[in-house]
Amino acid sequence: MSAQDLRIYNGQALAVREIPRLPFEAFRSLAQEETQGGARVVSFWGYPENGSLVLMMVLAHDKEGYLKPFSTVVKDRYASLTIEMPQVHWFEREIFEQWGTRPEGHPWLKPIRFHAPWKKAGGQLKAEDITPSDMNFLKISGEEIHEVAVGPVHAGIIEPGHFRFQCHGEQVFHLEISLGYQHRGIEKALMGGPDKRAIHYIETAAGDTTVGHTLAYCQAIEGLSGCEVPLRASMLRAIMLELERLANHTGDLGAMAGDVGYLPTSSYCGRLRGDFLNLTALICGNRFGRTMIRPGGVLFDVDDALIQELKRRLVRIFAEVKNAVSLIWDSSLVIDRFDETGVVEPKTAVDLGLVGVAARACGIERDVRFDFPTGAFQFSQVPVSTCVSGDVFGRAFVRWLEMQKSVDFILDQLNNLPAGKIRGVVPPVRHDHMVVSLVEGWRGEICHTALSGRDGSFARYKIVDPSFHNWIGLAMAMRGEEISDFPLCNKSFNLSYCGHDL
Repeated sequence: MSAQDLRIYNGQALAVREIPRLPFEAFRSLAQEETQGGARVVSFWGYPENGSLVLMMVLAHDKEGYLKPFSTVVKDRYASLTIEMPQVHWFEREIFEQWGTRPEGHPWLKPIRFHAPWKKAGGQLKAEDITPSDMNFLKISGEEIHEVAVGPVHAGIIEPGHFRFQCHGEQVFHLEISLGYQHRGIEKALMGGPDKRAIHYIETAAGDTTVGHTLAYCQAIEGLSGCEVPLRASMLRAIMLELERLANHTGDLGAMAGDVGYLPTSSYCGRLRGDFLNLTALICGNRFGRTMIRPGGVLFDVDDALIQELKRRLVRIFAEVKNAVSLIWDSSLVIDRFDETGVVEPKTAVDLGLVGVAARACGIERDVRFDFPTGAFQFSQVPVSTCVSGDVFGRAFVRWLEMQKSVDFILDQLNNLPAGKIRGVVPPVRHDHMVVSLVEGWRGEICHTALSGRDGSFARYKIVDPSFHNWIGLAMAMRGEEISDFPLCNKSFNLSYCGHDL
């Protein structure tokens, strides 16, 4: 099958031999043609083979609901795709850092995680180029231009990340984001799996997205093995995913209120986030959903008494959230701070391949639950929530719209849970196959791509957290803003450091 004709679907396994391998110029032309036609890059990465580097790209056609993988082989260097396809610029930096294969012509070729290269090619990457202390930041010169450096150690108990602002007075000309302080080598640790440790690596890949990443991992295993998940288990998984969304959206709305000094909503939402986490714990005994989802289904079921308790608590908690969040919309002071702050234009969001809340706040209808549904979402679709302003207000309002739909979805699932098993039999992983697993986490699209080898173990495992797509969106949102708006803009994206630094 030609690269133009090949289509796979979310969680569908494909024999590795069927993945088109194109000459580089054909690879480049196809990628440009498809993205100009509306496709987007969900994953772009490399792995060594016979002394060369295989570049693997997966494109998503959201409206049509299919994925298109294809590959090429390069040596020490290749012509960068970034100028024509800005959404791959972060991916190309990662490939260069990992393998030393240089994308010639890349406009901003710097490390993103600062680890020793897995393979040096052509002497292009030197040890001194990959230490955070030697990072060369962009500098703007001119009268009254000054630089502000923030982090990686912050005042609060939060993860480390470094932000470098180029400013004129209070106005930000440019923000450069330097990450990598949380890099743990999870993708390398997964090689040779699946094994007993793999699920624990996945559950801690981004701790606030335990359910999202674990679900993506399990879907990948199930696709590679041909496992069928019982419907009851699929519905319980979906409930857990939406509870995770509710907890984090509630916390974010409260934190955004706190960043503008509006304490009523901040205080209430801080407590109510904990109430949603307690609902998760009520099901599986863990507030973050660990130990719940496993290949083939779930480990914990709910009986009629627990279903009624979950429904009662959910309705009560959401009523309190509604009261707390309504204070935001009723406060002209809060709306004035949210409105037209940290704007990302729709074209910029499309060009950079933003996902999740950040994309939907720009009017882009992009949601895995709707575009690439699996499990319970195939039968109970969640409408896509959007706003067109692209600012802090839009990112807050989209969260609120999604919360309302999540509550309706959970109640519907609880009212219609079918009888049956909660876990199916998982056959051995088929050898020499590939699968792409997508899940709409609370931040946005999570993508896990797994390649099995000749023995059925993981030959390659690639994870793309939504933060990987969206950190550059935060940098764009700060251009032209006052530096004092950074905490609010940052929280309106609320991206993950550890989810990026896999």
